[in-house]
Amino acid sequence: MKARTQKFKSNAHESPPMFENKILNRLSQTHIATPIIIFFVYAIGLLWYTVAQTDIPIPTVVLVFFTGILGFTFMEYAVHRWVYHPPHGASEAYKKATYKMHGMHHDYPKDKKRLAMPPLVAIVIATSLLFLFELVLGQYSFSYLAGFVVGYALYLVVHYTVHMYAPPRNFLRALWVNHSIHHYSEDEVLFGVSQPLWDYVFGTLPRSDKDKRMAREIHR
Repeated sequence: MKARTQKFKSNAHESPPMFENKILNRLSQTHIATPIIIFFVYAIGLLWYTVAQTDIPIPTVVLVFFTGILGFTFMEYAVHRWVYHPPHGASEAYKKATYKMHGMHHDYPKDKKRLAMPPLVAIVIATSLLFLFELVLGQYSFSYLAGFVVGYALYLVVHYTVHMYAPPRNFLRALWVNHSIHHYSEDEVLFGVSQPLWDYVFGTLPRSDKDKRMAREIHR
């Protein structure tokens, strides 16, 4: 993915303005803590409502909650792979849209203000999902969505950490390795950020010798 050239004053890690309108551009940026706090609080509210206003047993609430987290991990993989990375032959309009959504992040991976979906957009999407899930899951939708948004918050924690901090010397180092390969070696593998589960399922683990060598180097 190639960045579009644009003149602007910035530090080395800051991406160029996404919109010419200053207000819109500011709304496209966020401190990473803002959406994380919002969605943990949102999840607590959903779980409280489930326990207080439905007759679902607590063990079932917990099970549905963790199912929601699992559901988010699949959504994370699917959107990253099939939406954010345009297929060959995609229209220029689609490529331009996905560049703003994700391609800019590949060109400026250290921009702290663009490591999360803008909170306003995320809240609109989460609210829309609540209505959708309620149509399908009924009273189970609240605990499922609680898990789903916690999954998103945890994804943000992982994504921010792997970009901003050095990898640890333990089993979590694999998350740094995987995301580094996706960013700096081959962007058609390793679409899972918070975990590699769906990369195993769909066979998008590193394929080339270059990727494998890079993984060995980072692991040292």
